[in-house]
Amino acid sequence: MPDLHLTGDAEADALLSRDPFALLLGMLLDQQVPMETAFAGPAKLQRRLGGLDPAAIAALEPDGLVAAMKESPAVHRFPGSMAGRVQAVAAAVAEQWGGDAAAIWTRGAPDGAEILARLRALPGFGEQKAKIFLAVLGKRLGVDALGWVTASAPYGEPGTEMSVADIVDAESLARVRAAKKAAKAAAKGK
Repeated sequence: MPDLHLTGDAEADALLSRDPFALLLGMLLDQQVPMETAFAGPAKLQRRLGGLDPAAIAALEPDGLVAAMKESPAVHRFPGSMAGRVQAVAAAVAEQWGGDAAAIWTRGAPDGAEILARLRALPGFGEQKAKIFLAVLGKRLGVDALGWVTASAPYGEPGTEMSVADIVDAESLARVRAAKKAAKAAAKGK
């Protein structure tokens, strides 16, 4: 996997770069917190839980996962609800994909539309989150499934700077953040 630079923390970025399940969890956590906080979450969980095995996380007592999420610094600003989502995604990956998150986008050589459908089927992954993650796969990880750009539109389109899929360094992070802020302001103005 290529080197991802999403958090500003070398350890967290290295984990995201080598562990597809960590990257999937980072995307899951990417709501109502800064992107860096969301994508640093898997590294915090790995340290606190001793690993990121989907089956082990799915089997945890829910209160234990909530406690790990709440430990300072918190993994997410809503540790209780997000712990439930993390556990649900872990269960889906363990049960449906044999514990291999990358199988979601590799098993059976799926096209972009199929990968998008598989992502949308995950707990906590709506249309937009699934499209953004598909764009991350295509733009940052080199997943070259037929039709991935169309399936992930507008996030997968070349030259966009609107999501985590477009972040390669601090400068691109600043541009993505500015674009997201402008989009929110435009949405409020409607």
